[in-house]
Amino acid sequence: MAVLSRSRSLLSSRFHFTRFSSSSSSTNVSFGPPPSVPSRRVVVTGLGMVTPLGCGVEATWKRLIVGECGVRSITPEDLKMSEFDKETRLHTYDQLTSKVAATVPCGTNSDQFNEEIWLNSKEDRSISRFVGYALCAANEALRDANWMPTEEEEKEQTGVSIGGGIGSISDILDASKLICEKRVRRLSPFFIPRILINMAAGHVSIKYGFQGPNHAAVTACATGGHAIGDATRMIQFGDADVMVAGGTESSIDALSIAGFCKSRALSTKYNSTPEQASRPFDCGRDGFVIGEGAGVMVLEELKHAEKRGAKIYAEVRGYGTSGDAYHITQPNVNGIGAILAMTRALKQSGLHPNQVDYLNAHATSTPLGDAIEGQAIKSVFLEHATLGALAFSSTKGATGHLLGAAGAVEAIFAVLSIDRRVAPLTLNLIKPDPIFSNHFMPLSASKWMPVRAAMSNSFGFGGTNASLVFSAF
Repeated sequence: MAVLSRSRSLLSSRFHFTRFSSSSSSTNVSFGPPPSVPSRRVVVTGLGMVTPLGCGVEATWKRLIVGECGVRSITPEDLKMSEFDKETRLHTYDQLTSKVAATVPCGTNSDQFNEEIWLNSKEDRSISRFVGYALCAANEALRDANWMPTEEEEKEQTGVSIGGGIGSISDILDASKLICEKRVRRLSPFFIPRILINMAAGHVSIKYGFQGPNHAAVTACATGGHAIGDATRMIQFGDADVMVAGGTESSIDALSIAGFCKSRALSTKYNSTPEQASRPFDCGRDGFVIGEGAGVMVLEELKHAEKRGAKIYAEVRGYGTSGDAYHITQPNVNGIGAILAMTRALKQSGLHPNQVDYLNAHATSTPLGDAIEGQAIKSVFLEHATLGALAFSSTKGATGHLLGAAGAVEAIFAVLSIDRRVAPLTLNLIKPDPIFSNHFMPLSASKWMPVRAAMSNSFGFGGTNASLVFSAF
């Protein structure tokens, strides 16, 4: 009864209903337009991340700016084949053509991911690694934003939008082995909750009691960008005042690596020199380096943030999306998908291309994708890019490719470039691709400069694209 009473109270206090007579419901009577949606500005008030460079925003950013790398050689133990014997693990490892990855450092230090806190909970065995990363990053972002609401109405106006690209493939591999060996009784009752991608958002919502929108984008490597952009629109449309938004991924496992190896997407030339393997825009690139982690930001309606005195990192100015409509894994050589996403984000932002100071490129270190994005950047930014006024880089040289988390982590890098007044470098850029020349060149060293507006690009398999524009506030 208490719940029903509260529901009626909410309806009566937040909505105005007009009582109609039965005759007014005639099919000849048309409805008027829905209520107009007021314009609501969205700002970033909290940041959190778990990356191969470290656990936490400060650890990651510090190592990124000075040019450290989170890529290392993998071992058979990294393949997460817990249900398989040692011989099978070694045989699988030997057959992998790519043996490098960007793994999250684990341990008990402040800059490491503490598995005992976030994964090994006896109370909840439904938390798989990608969910644990999201919980850790969300916790940091919420504490950074100083947003831990206790009032029911505040919780109802706070939502979660955290997506992922793949989910927990290692759990699927182990479970399938049990099925094949007719050991179904050993299958965990938590198997399904461990693999569902929306469980990252679900766990964050449950942990903090957030009853606003509960959303999970699943758009491959564009996931993080879409999750943040979608959350922004939810605030703009009044669905929430605060959104916890981002992406998470943990796919460094036997099946994921083997699958990407078979599609010839991963780097294979640098197994003996792992720190050189991820080299966006460089002539020596031969594929991306698989990475893992999570990036989460707290987005907030401007007046709501100002009223409570929150620190504002930046404003979300634009969100552009597009589809290549071309190929399941390759971008169109004319770069139209990237061009559309960037131009749509710029149009929504109200900014001219020459007002963007820094661009965090999607560039994953693949021969085709990097070149096409470079040409698309030149096409959209024209003289602003070719005369050297636009600073741009791909931070995947340091972090590897975090798949579903990449867009969120790199959006945070774009926000930090505004807040810290420095544009991060592209690691391992030794011999730039011939598409670059003169002043049109990716940053090979971090550049201290005033950044008033920044863009972050995210593109994914299936031809899905997202661009975000942030500006100083």
